[in-house]
This record gives sequence, structure tokens and C-alpha cells, in this order.
Amino acid sequence: MSKQMSHLDNVPSTPGKFKTEKPHFVHNRLRWHSSLAKLTFWSFIFLGLILIFFFRSPSSNPLQQDPSRRSLRTYNWGGPAWEKRVRSSARIRSRNGISVLVTGAAGFVGTHVSAALKRRGDGVLGLDNFNDYYDPSLKRARQALLERSGVFIVEGDINDSALLRKLFEVVAFTHVMHLAAQAGVRYAMENPSSYVHSNIAGLVSLLEVCKSANPQPAIVWASSSSVYGLNTKVPFSERDRTDQPASLYAATKKAGEEIAHTYNHIYGLSLTGLRFFTVYGPWGRPDMAYFFFTRDILKGKSIPIFEAANHGTVARDFTYIDDIVKGCLAALDTAEKSTGSGGKKKGPAQLRVYNLGNTSPVPVSGLVSILERLLKVNAKRDIMKLPRNGDVQFTHANISLAQRELGYKPSTDLQTGLKKFVRWYLSYYSGGEKAAS
Repeated sequence: MSKQMSHLDNVPSTPGKFKTEKPHFVHNRLRWHSSLAKLTFWSFIFLGLILIFFFRSPSSNPLQQDPSRRSLRTYNWGGPAWEKRVRSSARIRSRNGISVLVTGAAGFVGTHVSAALKRRGDGVLGLDNFNDYYDPSLKRARQALLERSGVFIVEGDINDSALLRKLFEVVAFTHVMHLAAQAGVRYAMENPSSYVHSNIAGLVSLLEVCKSANPQPAIVWASSSSVYGLNTKVPFSERDRTDQPASLYAATKKAGEEIAHTYNHIYGLSLTGLRFFTVYGPWGRPDMAYFFFTRDILKGKSIPIFEAANHGTVARDFTYIDDIVKGCLAALDTAEKSTGSGGKKKGPAQLRVYNLGNTSPVPVSGLVSILERLLKVNAKRDIMKLPRNGDVQFTHANISLAQRELGYKPSTDLQTGLKKFVRWYLSYYSGGEKAAS
């Protein structure tokens, strides 16, 4: 209203003539009232923004909106009761046992490895950030499974250096089984920064704490068969080139191998990388093909069957979880001690890389046929071209080095392994989680 009045004050009352100006004190009073109104309005706006900033709901939290930063959220840890649980879980209960920090303990492989270590009397402490890359309720169910066997999982992030240092203050771990990582080849196209955060920064964060620990632990960690990338020579051998990654996930795992070499060379850390080949089995990851094929076949949905150029076969070296666990434990048992102390290298340290596969690639169409027989349901197959999203046409492991040095001998064929998976799946997702455990 004030603006309209001041605007009209400048308009001639009659064409060609100008209106007589109002006294100055009237004009100044109107200007003062207008300024006061503006000041009051913007003050309320500013105050409102402050209130929104400080009292906004959790759903509008930018850390939750940005998936690459979800794992940066704050966790509660520390205190006498917490330390007591950490020590109890990590206590060695067998004569020649080891004390192991398992990162990614609520993950697929992490859960199975932790349970196997605990069964044989080793001290086991888990660490996991329970992110929501896939359904966190499955991770919580795995956590409950481990807790029943005496394994405590600390909820925290591997990039939290203060937490890692605290864990090593409370427990003198002899070994670290580093399985925490951002998994999945295709998801890297949606959220690339999460791979750098977990697979590169997270690894460096862990190694930084390990190098300064006294004594330094021996470290076994999960690399991936993805490092072979566009390599066409099969079966894949540890001596083959790995400088042509086909996905960002593969690139971060390859970077991890180079980082491991650096920390071994400079600080004397004993490091063993394990290149897993398409691990499957009970308590698996819902983003894996065998898992969501089972779900969609049961729901009557079509499933994508990829084929390479010129109708080429897409095949995977599917490896059952129990065989992978045996390889992980063998790597831990044969790992030599790190040679550094207080961040300084005292001598040459062990550096190894092994393939852990099944050596029997199976076409994806063959996987579907086995699932059809086990589920007694015909799949609706949707044949499509292999997309350029990081997937490769085939994987095939040469495991002769792991056989020779670790005594690694996979013994579960795909038919047997999928039968165990389907039995677990039907039990777990029919509401029988307790029976599945």
C-alpha cells in the first residue's frame, strides 16, 4: 500500500500539470513506516530460516538425503560397559586362537567368517555401519545371529579413525579381516562417491591405524575378481594384467591392491588380498542375480538374462559361501606377522594376492534353469543385450596358487549350493527367520 501511494504521488493529477508536493514531515513519516514494515518482514523471514535450520526433521537431514554421506552419521560408542562387551567378544577361547577385528561383519561374507572364527574359539569383534545400500533389516538379522554366538558388532564407520584407535587400545588384535566395502558393479553409476569413501578412503583409514598399532596386526582383505576387467585370457590368474577395469567398483578394488603394496613396502604391514569370484549362498546379498532371480521368479515377474554380442554366453564362476570362508580362514592362519612397530618398518613383510573361486563357470541361463527346478516354477525370461554398465561377459578363476599355498579346495557345485540357498530363502522370507538361522 505504501509503495502504491508513493508511486501515485509522482503521477500528475492533470496531464501537463504536476501535483503540489506534500509537506516533508508527512513524506518522511510514510517512508519511515515503509522501512519499519520491511525490516519487520525480513526479520521474521530470517528468524523462520534459523528455526527451520535448527529444528528441521530427520527426513530433511542432508546427510540422509545424500547416499554418499550416509555413513558419516554419528555413532554412540565408548564407556566401561561398551569396553567390557568389546573385550568379551574379542577374548580368545582356544589354545592357539587369534583375535580378529572383522570389518563389514554384518555383511554377507563378514557374517559367515565371523561365525566360523567364533566356532573354533578365536576372539572376534565385528565392525559395521549398517548402511542402507540394501535392506538393513537383513543386516540386523545377521547381527542377531552373531550375537547369539557371542560376537559383538560395534556400530561405526571405518573412516572413523578415533573409533578404530579406541578399538586397538582396548584389544591387541593379532589379525584384521577387512571385508567392509561398497559392493556392486552397477550402483557405481548412481553413487560413485560412496565407492571412493568406503573402498579407498576407508582402506587407507584402517591401514593408518594398523600401521601405528603395537603390535601391528596381520591383515587379510577382500579384493575382487572384478580387477581382471576386460582381460580376455581365461582362466584368470594372479599373474594376469589388471590395468583395464570395466567399472568404478573394479577400479577402487585395484586401487586397494596398490595401496596395500604401498603400506606393506613403507610400514611393514603383512597384507593378503583375496579376489572373490561371485559368492553366493544363505544370508546373501539381495542385489546379486541369484538372489533377486529367486525373488522375481516366485513373484511371477520377468527376469533379465543378458547375452553378449553375437548372442554370446554370459557366465560366472559362482563360488559357494562355505568355500569362501575356508579360503578366508586359511589366509588368516597362514598370514605372517607384520614387521613394523610404531609406524616404522623393521624388515620385509608378507604381501600376497589369491583368487578364491570355484573354477567351474556356469552360464547365467544355466543358473536360472537350476532355480526353476528347485522352486518348481518356470521363469519368465527376458533376453537382452549385456549393458555397458560395468558388467563383464565372463569370470573364471585359476585357483592353483591358493590350492598350493592355502590348501584351498572348493567342494560345492552350483546345484548343491543353490539348493541350500533356496531352502534358507523360503524359510527366512516366509517369516521363519529363527528357523533359517
